[in-house]
Amino acid sequence: MTTIELTPDELRLVREALQAFLDDFGHDEMDVVRRVKALLGKLPDEAPSPAA
Repeated sequence: MTTIELTPDELRLVREALQAFLDDFGHDEMDVVRRVKALLGKLPDEAPSPAA
């Protein structure tokens, strides 16, 4: 497993980029659609607040 740390802005950018990528696929790429949806499902809605 690989872990990366993202700022809230970076996380938002990744989520928006994956959603745009997903929106470009048609019915012929259902395997890609499923994988992108699974990846989007793993992303938190927003980045956790940094510990003080």
